[in-house]
Amino acid sequence: MNNVSLIGRLTADPELRHTQSGIATTRFSIAVDRNYSKQGEERQADFINLVAWRQTAEFICKYFSKGRRIAVTGSIRTGSYVGQDGNKRYTFDVQVDNAEFCDSKQDSSYSGSGSYNGGSDSRRSYRQESEPAPSFSNGDAGDFVDMPTDEDLPF
Repeated sequence: MNNVSLIGRLTADPELRHTQSGIATTRFSIAVDRNYSKQGEERQADFINLVAWRQTAEFICKYFSKGRRIAVTGSIRTGSYVGQDGNKRYTFDVQVDNAEFCDSKQDSSYSGSGSYNGGSDSRRSYRQESEPAPSFSNGDAGDFVDMPTDEDLPF
């Protein structure tokens, strides 16, 4: 299984680029704090390179800037190439499938919270939330209805 989830701060403003065929893409990096530090030392961070494509890239470039916290999910992509010196170089990037805000509203110039699910299916959509989604904790038993018996189900 190749699945990555990260939360970190952008190290620079993401820049939207397009391939020769017009597909939007962006490459950027985030600083991810390690969850431990040696006594008496400052907490360390890892700098992770990421790449996003199409609507996910457009979403990131439109709403995120240097220093903003971002949550991403995706997968690791590796590759290699031969450098100008003739040595083989290896690459390691996280391909971003989903990106979400992690900053509070007052930390942002963006007026709402939301996320972009840019998965591989055709139901890609940007979701803006002005109020929290309903959950059982703010409902009561009257919100639920009895399900029919198995014989009545269409599957």
